[in-house]
Amino acid sequence: QVQLVESGGGLVQPGGSLRLSCAASGFPFSNYDMSWYRQAQGKERELVATITSTGSTNYAESVMGRFTISRDNAKNAVYLQMNSLKPDDTAVYHCNAYYSSHGRLIYDYWGQGTQVTVSS
Repeated sequence: QVQLVESGGGLVQPGGSLRLSCAASGFPFSNYDMSWYRQAQGKERELVATITSTGSTNYAESVMGRFTISRDNAKNAVYLQMNSLKPDDTAVYHCNAYYSSHGRLIYDYWGQGTQVTVSS
């Protein structure tokens, strides 16, 4: 019964901030790499940020310095703090859980997404 449930999206003005949350259940959360992806209307899905099971982080160049990904293994949750938001950040944001072994994908879970709209 794997679940990834995103929340925290909404409408925000350019330059504003938003914090997305992803609540996970049904799998050993602490062993998974967690990522945020986004997909804007009519655009390809884009990897925004990743935090590995060991806590290492990576960011897309477009969000580096503005977004921060974090996780709380005790709460089975991953977060995306988004600051200095731009209209180009408008997209549906999805939470992803990933587990691999010896370079092979084992599990790949996705949430339903939450809409972020940046507009004045």
